[in-house]
Amino acid sequence: MRIRLEGNRAEITLGLIHLREVFTVTAMSRAYPDRAHPRMYRVYVRISPRDNR
Repeated sequence: MRIRLEGNRAEITLGLIHLREVFTVTAMSRAYPDRAHPRMYRVYVRISPRDNR
């Protein structure tokens, strides 16, 4: 699954921390600046479900 996180750097970092608690992050893009909002970024993350055995 591919997810786009949008926000400032602190919000994106916090979002990644929470995602990693539930999913396995398999890939992450660099932080792209948001064209419409200065100081805002977007990051694309690929995740997969964790194997909970």
